[in-house]
Amino acid sequence: MKVQNDTRVTIRVDRELKELAEALFERMGLNMSTAFNVFLRKTVDESAIPFPISVRTKGIGYGMSARDVTEAFAAAVHEDISEYAKKGHPVARYDVDKKQAYLERADGSREYVNG
Repeated sequence: MKVQNDTRVTIRVDRELKELAEALFERMGLNMSTAFNVFLRKTVDESAIPFPISVRTKGIGYGMSARDVTEAFAAAVHEDISEYAKKGHPVARYDVDKKQAYLERADGSREYVNG
């Protein structure tokens, strides 16, 4: 029998950010604990934070709330998707009701992944 060597970690996180992250992790088949453990394992394996961190004096992130950053990111993604669709390229989407990813073509037709 394996001995549990787990420990509890308590952190404070913006409520909306937590909810958005949990929704994303759920779509990925993860929970918050597993995702956090993935982050910690990657950090330890690389002996570094696994993404760039910098002190900015302007741009997204500087003086912005978590909500502002989330909204700016969502707007940028929406803009990119719109531009991609205008060029007639299919756009990847997720059907919450069917819990399946699909490609949406310019004519509005859908091609579900593994379906």
